[in-house]
Amino acid sequence: MTTELMENILGYLSEYGEADSLDLAHRFAVDHQKIVGAIKSLQAFEDLLKVESKSRKEWVLTDEGQHVLEKGSHEAAVYNALPADFSAVSQADILSKVPFGKVGLSKALAASMVELIKTGKETLIKRKAPSITDNVQKHMKELQMLSDDSKKEYKKRKLIKENIIKIMVLQKGPNFSTKIEKPEADLTADLLMNDAWKTKKFKPINLNALGAALDIGHLHPLLKVRTEFRKIFLEMGFEEMPTNNYVENSFWNFDALFQPQQHPARDAHDTFFISEPAISSKFPEDYLKRVETVHSKGGYGSQGYKYDWKIEEAQKNLLRTHTTAVSARMLYQLMQKTEFKPVRYFSIDRVFRNETLDATHLAEFHQVEGVIADYDLTLGDLIGVLYEFFKKLGIEKLEFKPAYNPYTEPSMEIFCFHEGLNKWIEIGNSGVFRPEMLLPMGLPENVNVIAWGLSLERPTMIKYGLNNIRDLVGPKVDLQMVQENPLCRLDKCRTAIKVNEKVMRNNSYSPIIFSREVFETEDMALFCDADHPPCCIKPLLVLLNKVYNISVTTHEHSSVVQSCRKDINNINRFLLDLTSNNTLPKMVITLIWHRGETCLKLTNKRVLAGQVNVARYFGRLIEKANSELLKYESFGATFAAQIDMALSKIEEAEPLTQNSLALLHEFRKINNLNYICGDEMSLLDVFFMW
Repeated sequence: MTTELMENILGYLSEYGEADSLDLAHRFAVDHQKIVGAIKSLQAFEDLLKVESKSRKEWVLTDEGQHVLEKGSHEAAVYNALPADFSAVSQADILSKVPFGKVGLSKALAASMVELIKTGKETLIKRKAPSITDNVQKHMKELQMLSDDSKKEYKKRKLIKENIIKIMVLQKGPNFSTKIEKPEADLTADLLMNDAWKTKKFKPINLNALGAALDIGHLHPLLKVRTEFRKIFLEMGFEEMPTNNYVENSFWNFDALFQPQQHPARDAHDTFFISEPAISSKFPEDYLKRVETVHSKGGYGSQGYKYDWKIEEAQKNLLRTHTTAVSARMLYQLMQKTEFKPVRYFSIDRVFRNETLDATHLAEFHQVEGVIADYDLTLGDLIGVLYEFFKKLGIEKLEFKPAYNPYTEPSMEIFCFHEGLNKWIEIGNSGVFRPEMLLPMGLPENVNVIAWGLSLERPTMIKYGLNNIRDLVGPKVDLQMVQENPLCRLDKCRTAIKVNEKVMRNNSYSPIIFSREVFETEDMALFCDADHPPCCIKPLLVLLNKVYNISVTTHEHSSVVQSCRKDINNINRFLLDLTSNNTLPKMVITLIWHRGETCLKLTNKRVLAGQVNVARYFGRLIEKANSELLKYESFGATFAAQIDMALSKIEEAEPLTQNSLALLHEFRKINNLNYICGDEMSLLDVFFMW
């Protein structure tokens, strides 16, 4: 049918030279949409037709108007329902029998077709005119011939309506033909035989067309938020703990944390115990004895729990209920080395609890944990670190409530004010590890450990606007939601300085919705290794100077030797040549040359260790202010992952030299690229602009 209709259209166009889709629909007595479909099929043949789209207004009958066309007007229906002998009948009977009776009676009275007679309580109706002509029905038949005033009147009565019809006007194209020959899409072996391809027409190849979307995996929203949390920990100088042991034994999960064996959390109602293998048998014996003693008899200034501690309870295997079990292992292993050194650990991984499933709880979820071990830490240090950590998540309104944990004292629940819900909500737990937990491990008495933890699911649900956790995890997850959700960009420390709106509008390629605010511009101290000057510092400062008014002062530590003076003087002269722009937000940097690791010290005792982490921080400052200058996270998740992989390799090669970066130099030469990752300057390139 479609091919026949297409041939009919071409035949008509061959005879008359021009046609429109509406006229063709009337001529061939088919639905207009079928004509439109046939024309679109003909447009697939190159230059066969010239098609122009136009609009045409057309008056058509409504459902009520169609009723009038078929059965007469409403007023005529009322008139015809009355006795021909002019006797009166009840008005109520007529209105109940005649469709659209009220409207018909009103119009019949106005046209003097009928009259009303009131007799006491009842109203009667009878014919007034001896005969009538149903002009309304006649007009419905001759709709297109009506005057504009008549059309307006019938439009008020809702008998007709005006439709705007989109039509297609056709003319012959340069390659017009009445015969349809479908062009070949592929050059096949059959066409190559006997040169059959020479007589065939081929579809043109659109070299600008996008290829079919690859059937690839997509990052789950939890992974996107996890990546952002991980970057924040790394920026703050934390080391990631290994968390690949989902199955743990009760000793490390409970006993090592000074959690008594009678604690309700160890009951089967809260814990998933493993049936095979049911127990563990390998423990550090000396440490096991110390833990047993502190539980049953006390020690280290504590009276303990005074109960009969059983090895059988400690041996039970389970699915870990928190990642603090990993923290306990790491702190114990730390003291198996030579001497104590302050550490910062973090982990983000799954934990398992026998919870009742509802809209906000699952039996399996992720725990985000941070641990700091150092000399003479106090509750004030914990609160200060928590303020700084959550500030990086865009959360600045915090409150703390005293709580109880078996392994921390003091302990605090963390609350934040949720702007969207307009109320305070609990977001985590924190505390200072008890001496009964730390001293059996061998940590010095003046070393304290502060720690905090929160779930990964709750901030993810808030970030992506999900109300039910089962929409995030489980069989009901919408895969399209996973594919189409943007990258996670947690709001960072904010200031009143606004981003250039023109730059933001030009970022149409990026799926990321940028905040209109940039990082807080705080004073910072940059410690540079004089023996191995950071190769990324000069290009980064050049880019920073385009979005900030940079003020840099330089100092040298007494440990700097004369052999380093040439490189230092070279960079110092470069810094003097930086021009200032007072219209930009001010940034104050104190550059200190010393013999040691390159690092960046910010306010509130934050330290970013290593040249790569310093570059990441400065790169995010630049990209947040103007993503046209530098590509890192604004170019999509795949691009950012490639950059991170390369940065990790560079980090492994520190201290950096030209020789250690030669491999990536060769990569750029082989691929004939302007920059390492293409035609756009990325964070990776700043390490190669010596």
